[in-house]
Amino acid sequence: MTLTLLDWRRRVAALYADVRAAEDPESGWTLWRTGRDALLGTHPDSPLDAAARSGFTGVPMAPYDPALRFDAPVDTDVEPLQLGVPTGEGGLVLHRVGRVTLGDVGRLDVWWTGGYGGGVFLPLRDGSAGTTTYGGGRYLLDTVKSADLGGTGGRLVVDLNFAYHPSCTYDPQWTCPLAPEGNRVSTVVAAGEQLPPGGWY
Repeated sequence: MTLTLLDWRRRVAALYADVRAAEDPESGWTLWRTGRDALLGTHPDSPLDAAARSGFTGVPMAPYDPALRFDAPVDTDVEPLQLGVPTGEGGLVLHRVGRVTLGDVGRLDVWWTGGYGGGVFLPLRDGSAGTTTYGGGRYLLDTVKSADLGGTGGRLVVDLNFAYHPSCTYDPQWTCPLAPEGNRVSTVVAAGEQLPPGGWY
């Protein structure tokens, strides 16, 4: 843990704050895309190693589709479920706290990350996984790390255009929590971050 990692976290938090304050969702997405590329391509705590950063030209991204943005109520009438997830830092505990329904994509479990502070975690493994996106899936929300699009009351803003790859997509040295069963769908979500031809490693 370093002060450069603190800087990364601050920059991510500021980026998502700018997204939430944007005058419309697509302009917020454009800010996010530009900001995320800048972090991945230049920051010392990027999951890309120095050699990969030197040739980095940006993450392939599907065009913005406004139909894939949802202001979704969280259905908390779910059976409690706790999952232990191995990570590089001794593991993580996820607690299922609800579900959201996202149009044709269907229902996804909403998780609370255990540990100090905690936060909402919403991963997605859709029908594109293993072809145009990482086989383990992508993340939609991870509020512990400031990936938060907002919402009021018992609702979450979930915008599939903001689906992003976890760090292990870029370098196998990283260990990432991946989408559990309740976050896997067969529908192809042609939105958000995509893989370059041949992947990142």
